Amino acid sequence: MPRNKEILLYLIGAAVITVASVLACRFSALPPEIICVIGCLLVSALFLIFTLRRYKNISRLSDYLRRLSHGEKALDIRDNAEGELSILKNEIYKVTAALTEQAELLTADKRELANALTDISHQLKTPLTAIGVMADLLDDENLPPEKRQDFLANIRASINRMEWLDLTLLKMARLDADAVVLKKESAPLSDVVERALAPLLIPIEIKEQTVTISGEDAEIVCDPEWTVEALGNVLKNAVENTPEGGSIDIVYGCNPIYAYISTHNSGFGIDKADLPYLFKRFYRGKNANRESAGIGLSMSYTIMKKQNGDIEAENNQGCVFTLKFYHGGKRVSEKTADTP
Repeated sequence: MPRNKEILLYLIGAAVITVASVLACRFSALPPEIICVIGCLLVSALFLIFTLRRYKNISRLSDYLRRLSHGEKALDIRDNAEGELSILKNEIYKVTAALTEQAELLTADKRELANALTDISHQLKTPLTAIGVMADLLDDENLPPEKRQDFLANIRASINRMEWLDLTLLKMARLDADAVVLKKESAPLSDVVERALAPLLIPIEIKEQTVTISGEDAEIVCDPEWTVEALGNVLKNAVENTPEGGSIDIVYGCNPIYAYISTHNSGFGIDKADLPYLFKRFYRGKNANRESAGIGLSMSYTIMKKQNGDIEAENNQGCVFTLKFYHGGKRVSEKTADTP
């Protein structure tokens, strides 16, 4: 209470009036009864002024809250003075500032959702259009058997692409909603690399690409399934953007700060203007494969960030992607292998 300026002023004023009344009773010629009445009236007037001042401040707070409810942004009502009302003003300002920030974030989220739905619609439109066109062509009774088989193969490829888009977008939605609980398990870097590479061996063989794996193995703490997903998207991007007969080098290891997996593929590399936006969802760079949906690298980025990791991209006679697992572990062995 002594720190409350308004109450302190009221107590001092009341004390001064009381002392003055006592002195007046002793030294004044007026009757003590009249002096007591005057003293009480002065104390009452002081209390009334004090109360009216407090109500005025409360009224200002009410007006401030009313203006906020009508859509005005948080006005600065912070007060550096001491007292309950000053503390209340500061607390109300903090709450309204936080609510305003949340409202802006929600607006941004709605805008991003609208953009995402537009992008998803665009991604699904291409295979749907292709399926519709080829389905119409299959109605031709005079269509040669070879063409019919080609059209059926294209329809299956479009359906597979739609299924992949659907599954990938579902995974992204789960990650965004924090519906995924990432495990913390120990896994060797070599095992993560082998598991991520396995589904891509056939496309690599078809394009006659050469994959070289080398490095010092290390145990990392991560969610193995989701980490394989993150690395798999990076490797898929490498395979798609490496020309036929090209090479993909995978190097892993660790240093005192982090463990890492680095991929380097030959090709045109990444346009310098695309580097800042490479991990943005649905972003497709100038040199992107025409089949690219622009969500694989974004998913890898999200997965790594949720595991206290990082992913970086750069140009070095081709594309270089590096996945970093901070606080990477103990070196256990050395391995060099070539996969044709």
